[in-house]
Amino acid sequence: MVEQIFKLSRGNDKAVEKVIFDENVHYLHMVFNKEEGLPEHFSNSNVYMTVVRGTLSIGLDDQEVHEYEAGTLLKIPLQTKMNVKNMHTETLELIVVKAPAPNNAKH
Repeated sequence: MVEQIFKLSRGNDKAVEKVIFDENVHYLHMVFNKEEGLPEHFSNSNVYMTVVRGTLSIGLDDQEVHEYEAGTLLKIPLQTKMNVKNMHTETLELIVVKAPAPNNAKH
């Protein structure tokens, strides 16, 4: 078998899954319920964030919080301050791709 197969959780429970974490790319699957999210942090690579379901509430650097619905892809540059939250009742599901993998990102 040439391909590798990875499974993502399919429920509504909070999850931050490191699906692929290799030297090329970091591919994460995240699920957050209302008032859940990530601690504020700075991006350690270029971040490509896809909203799969729900509504993402995200504050970047010193901007006001913006909201993005399912079907939206955000490209967030290296060293951007990020505040990722679900402020809505519907479950938020994200796919996050970091490329290049943070170990290979030029700081």
